[in-house]
Amino acid sequence: MTPTLINPKRRATFGRRLRAWYRENARDLPWRRTRDPYHILVSELMLQQTQVSRVLTKYSEFLGRFPTLEAVAESRPARVREAWSGLGYYARARNLQRLARTIVRDREPSAIPREPDALRKLPGIGAYTAGAIASFAYERRAPLVDTNVARVLTRVFAPHVNPRTHKGHKVTWEIARAVLPRTGAATYVHNQALMELGALVCTARSRACPSCPVRSVCDSYDR
Repeated sequence: MTPTLINPKRRATFGRRLRAWYRENARDLPWRRTRDPYHILVSELMLQQTQVSRVLTKYSEFLGRFPTLEAVAESRPARVREAWSGLGYYARARNLQRLARTIVRDREPSAIPREPDALRKLPGIGAYTAGAIASFAYERRAPLVDTNVARVLTRVFAPHVNPRTHKGHKVTWEIARAVLPRTGAATYVHNQALMELGALVCTARSRACPSCPVRSVCDSYDR
């Protein structure tokens, strides 16, 4: 299957049912109640390789100690690491401070960029995080692919593709772009929904197909 050959009707049905399911079933997470780019950035870095339950206990605490990007930039590294304690993977805290200092030094005003290409130029920001910030903070029409999203998209549209290979990774991103809604506001919900479906229904351990809102258009569904 070539992403450009996804049937438009199938693509529309997938997106419509996915977003409707999300509006009814989404978890109430604090980073979903904001469009603040800095808050989104912190949440996305924390969520890398860390369970949501652990991030929930640290997210508000960290923002209470460092309410702005400037506060992170001006702090001693030891204080940032201390606030990150319990999340592990401390390179993420170092990258956050490097990013904050880069923006405060080089950008006027000290604003996190809106576009994925500009975001990817910042320390510690990869393709997924750039797409997440652009989509969730600025409602840009930007694709994103993390482990959950890759699992959902390949199971639905390309079961033969292994997203862990170089070629499969590329194909998965092409599918993500191909199924994006037309507007940024709809893309916000769409991207959140893809991640949520992979976390709650179409998981790595099991496929809860009877509960899946997109099973009627899924190539992996055993009818």
